[in-house]
Amino acid sequence: MENININTKTLDQLLKENNKDYPRTLNEFLERSVEKFKDRPALSKAFETPITYKEFFEKVLKVADLLIKIGINKGDRVAILGENSPNWGISYFAIIRTGAIAVPMLPDFPEADIRHVLLDSEAKLLFTTQKQIEKVGYLDRLKLKHIITLDNFETDGHSLKVEPISNIIDKAIDFLKRLPETIGLKSKEVSEHDIASIIYTSGTSGHSKAVMLTHKNLVSNALACSLVMEFNSEDTFLSILPLSHTYEFTVGFLLALVNGARIVYNDKPPTPKILEEICKKEKPNVICSVPLILEKIYKKKVLAVLEKNKLVKLMTKIPGLKKKIYKKIKNKLMEFFGGELKVMAIGGASFNRDAEKFFKESGFPYLIGYGLTETAPLISGGPWGDKTIKIGSTGKVTPGCEMKIEDPDKKNGIGEICVRGPNVMKGYYKNPELTKEVLDEHGWFSTGDLGRFDKFKNLHITGRSKNMILMSNGENIYPESIEGKINSSIYVVESLILENNGKLEAWVYLDYDLVDEETKNKTEQQRLVFIEEILQSIKDDVNIQLSSYSKISRVIEQKEPFIRTATHKIKRYLYTHSKK
Repeated sequence: MENININTKTLDQLLKENNKDYPRTLNEFLERSVEKFKDRPALSKAFETPITYKEFFEKVLKVADLLIKIGINKGDRVAILGENSPNWGISYFAIIRTGAIAVPMLPDFPEADIRHVLLDSEAKLLFTTQKQIEKVGYLDRLKLKHIITLDNFETDGHSLKVEPISNIIDKAIDFLKRLPETIGLKSKEVSEHDIASIIYTSGTSGHSKAVMLTHKNLVSNALACSLVMEFNSEDTFLSILPLSHTYEFTVGFLLALVNGARIVYNDKPPTPKILEEICKKEKPNVICSVPLILEKIYKKKVLAVLEKNKLVKLMTKIPGLKKKIYKKIKNKLMEFFGGELKVMAIGGASFNRDAEKFFKESGFPYLIGYGLTETAPLISGGPWGDKTIKIGSTGKVTPGCEMKIEDPDKKNGIGEICVRGPNVMKGYYKNPELTKEVLDEHGWFSTGDLGRFDKFKNLHITGRSKNMILMSNGENIYPESIEGKINSSIYVVESLILENNGKLEAWVYLDYDLVDEETKNKTEQQRLVFIEEILQSIKDDVNIQLSSYSKISRVIEQKEPFIRTATHKIKRYLYTHSKK
């Protein structure tokens, strides 16, 4: 197997072959979409009337005019802290239209992280919401000159400290009503190599990095995504992940805009009940999701049914009946998502193999992708309809990208995944040393992830290089592989494999709703025995599937959910040095 996968054609060539434009900046990108789709519905919150592309652009220009009037210049950093909404997107495009740099923050960032980002980026202005503003605290050490509420684009003018939101609203001036009705505001001179976003990650390694993404990085990746699967202006995208994360921003926002699609925002936690209500009304064609959401649906709506109904479970052993049963379940799931779903795009973390096996065999429309913030983000996925993509794979290398497996081992061809292309970041903000560690002089970016290619050139992720456990016998253990087997249990929500004194331990957070349901008539002592039996069963079932050197020595109950990143990856560094 070759360890390199280099595209013979550039993204420019591929776009020309598909009769697609290649705007060089995000400002150009939006202008072309508005020109093509000006009267089409663009953005709205769920259950609300959408604004058109023309109205979206007019609002961008008005807010950009406001930013210029209050002194925002090219290169200034402007932060965004808020839940998903049309005003979030309006603010972003208004920022970059002035030549400034957007600094998006995840809405679930704690106060300490928010202050760190505002201090480190030296943001001059903050767009935020009433829900978030109390996290900002006092501004004595910050460079902030203005705060504008995303709720209605009101501002407190200028303040040296943040006052309670009620006071800000009392004094607010609605600039939008006073601005001239013009759409003639030209964007400041911005090149494709200028920074559009600085995104502060809080990854599983524990070290927050500020990723500098240029206009070219984001535009090229959105256009590359448009070659992976075709969408059109009749499609509706449902946005359930935070726009401040590059995955949702590129695949759920920019990809929709380039195709003239409508975007519907859910600004609440995507519980099954809320999702079902929204999907019934909005009938989405595209949803970007993390694996955890589909895995929960699989366990609650599929696995639970099969486990409780022994006859149905037995029938799935018969190929012909299995196909009919799976199709029926799939149709129910499609109905849950509104009945019009074209694709569920899955990324951000590894997908449980058993869950994927069901979705694959049932014919549910899903597509798995892989990427990082540093690559804007997609570097592999699809393409749609490719029959060679097998379970456990993240598909082919994204159009216009190059990928190689560095120093693959002779046994499995596993090595570090490296990528090069127009979507690779400019570097880490204020950290040239770290930039040099991951970006070489030839433009190759070292992802820190381990993987291999199969014979069809599909990428398979095997884990993080930093997560790999080297046992005393010299064997390499990839914990993600074992965790995937553990997580297949109907009783398990999440798990973590750790090494302790030369042995492997599994920390397991159980589905306590299910445990409570099955022990509701038992005493507390009987409940504890039931849990111990589950843990022992997990150990026995998983160890049967493992080689002698990778067997679990014990399974430990984790009584609180693991702390996770925005894409639901467990923050391993918080647990690596803990002892039980």
